[in-house]
Amino acid sequence: MGGWKSISSETYEGTARGLINFVTTDGSDLIGVGTHLKYYLEQGGSYNDVTPLRVTTSAGDVTFSASNGSSTITVTDTTHGALENDFVTFSGAASLGGNVTAAVLNQEYQIANIVNANSYQITAKDTSGTTVTANASDSGNGGGSIVGKYQINTGLDSAVDGTGWGGGLWSGEVSGAALTTLNEGGELSASDTTITLTSAASFPSSGTLLIDSELITYSGKSTNDITGATRGALGTTAATHSNGATVVNATDFFGWGSAAPTGTSLDLRLWSHDTLGDDLLLCARDSGIFRWEKANGLNTRAIKLVDTTGGTPRSVPTIAKQVMVFPFPRHVIAFGCDDENSGSTDTEGDGTQNPLKIRFSDSEDQLKWFAVTSGGSINTAGGFDLGVGSEIVQAVKTRREVVVLTDTAIYSMTFVGGQSIFAANLVASNISIISPNAAVAVDDTVYWMGKNNFYIYRGTTEKLPCTVELKVFNDINVDQFNKITAGANADHGEIWWFYTSASASENDRYVIYNYQTQIWYFGSLSRTAWIDKTSRSNPHAAGASKLFKHEDGVDDDTTAMTSSITSAVMDIADGENFSFVRRVVPDVNFTGSEQTGVTATFTMEARNFPGTTFDSTDSGAVTRTATSPVDQYTDQLHIRLRGRAYTLKISSDQLGVQWQLGSPRFDIRPDGRR
Repeated sequence: MGGWKSISSETYEGTARGLINFVTTDGSDLIGVGTHLKYYLEQGGSYNDVTPLRVTTSAGDVTFSASNGSSTITVTDTTHGALENDFVTFSGAASLGGNVTAAVLNQEYQIANIVNANSYQITAKDTSGTTVTANASDSGNGGGSIVGKYQINTGLDSAVDGTGWGGGLWSGEVSGAALTTLNEGGELSASDTTITLTSAASFPSSGTLLIDSELITYSGKSTNDITGATRGALGTTAATHSNGATVVNATDFFGWGSAAPTGTSLDLRLWSHDTLGDDLLLCARDSGIFRWEKANGLNTRAIKLVDTTGGTPRSVPTIAKQVMVFPFPRHVIAFGCDDENSGSTDTEGDGTQNPLKIRFSDSEDQLKWFAVTSGGSINTAGGFDLGVGSEIVQAVKTRREVVVLTDTAIYSMTFVGGQSIFAANLVASNISIISPNAAVAVDDTVYWMGKNNFYIYRGTTEKLPCTVELKVFNDINVDQFNKITAGANADHGEIWWFYTSASASENDRYVIYNYQTQIWYFGSLSRTAWIDKTSRSNPHAAGASKLFKHEDGVDDDTTAMTSSITSAVMDIADGENFSFVRRVVPDVNFTGSEQTGVTATFTMEARNFPGTTFDSTDSGAVTRTATSPVDQYTDQLHIRLRGRAYTLKISSDQLGVQWQLGSPRFDIRPDGRR
């Protein structure tokens, strides 16, 4: 394993779960970085925030209030739809009258606390990030020209049981929330905007209701009538409700169970992305599809695909698990998306996610998704449902096909032309994949990690024999499966999987399969995303809010890399005899080390029985003394060790050291059978 270096001192917000490297026609070399908080484009070590906007308010919709001696600013914005940790940028605000000036307010903020559906709190800061405390003069509200630009809702950084609409709506509910029942005298339709309750006395004059699984915001109350209702609010679906159904005051519902308006049942923010010419398509899993346009520059944000120029949008998907661009003929493909709408002129899909649906746009038209198969306007848009599994987990593009993995099956998706355009053939069933980033392709071979084993696909599907299988699957955090990410290091013939060990909450382990030597090895390293070298000369990986260039040098960024390799257990005559080891003749070279006097430690351990620990140890240092004409180093190590079985470990923890092990020799003699 080579070393790694951070590409710059700059950092990004959040934990990166998706990387893509691409070069535009003007030579711009970019890396897309999708985190649980934002989406960035890295160039030259700088991270440019291109996170899409969810909504921009009208001027005057937002107001502020502050308290003397407090740095907390309360922001009022009716039905803001924001979540804790979301980002919003304010403009047009006037000073509150004291320390909270216009410059303090007119900048980006991360939301610190959700008060209710109509207000939230931020912590005042100056433009350098230093906290600002309000004084007695800060009695204003910021004026009537404030505009709030909300970025798409942030995602979760770790799995939390019960999050997402699929895990139960608003499960972090406030204890003692007001309850009543519908008193419509009949069914409440999905379009009614006035709702009659048995008693509205305990409900606020405006706020949010929860009826069954529908959230409804409202602006007024008259006796027991709720008025000005907005149905299907905050990502839910308007529905009919029976008379007598329970109505809950959800105005102050927030916390661990409040799910993102994207409607996701997935508990972790994961990204997919692909290039469309010079532009980049990106999709937060179980969310919408967005497009960043190179022509607009790095200081502009990605926008919803349906809102981009270059054509007339028709049934553009509003939600998907993954987005991909098929190279030739070029189609945009959405996996696990909503279906096309019933009308041929509808701009967006029907909004109901089908986790087994695959749809593709018209060739060379990323906006045309409504299939026309007859008449004078025939196009090549279309789609189909997969038949095996409950959801599409990951799709992987190879040189000849798209390999689609559901939770229980694998399909080969190919371009066939004609009226079908694409076809998906079932390759195998009764397989598993452990996470949406657990598969990676090298040329036409796909490798992935299942829930209990590893797989390989190269026209047929096989289980991949793994000599360290128990080591991996007996020490893995099953609650954080979705953090597992795969990557290739093709120059060294390696497939990497990073995963979270049983006692950790973030990826801290790796397991590697070398497909050239068919050898497995494992170790400890914290990485959350990986891409092999493409236009850049090294693989890149994400960790600690930075990007690292791997296979660069021999150190762990600016500190020494602690590395070791341990042999299998060795013995004489199947352990019938005790052995006495008195000397080791090293065979090692230090090629690639960055200084002369580098050292590696040879450690031998012995034990007498298979079920006991190694209780006898001796070691010695092997030091390079010269590099010309060849590497010269310690010629022999004198040690004393006795046991039935022993191991050899070579290790180093010195800056600038790199070593390769050859075939060391041992002076071992039988030493009785006692």
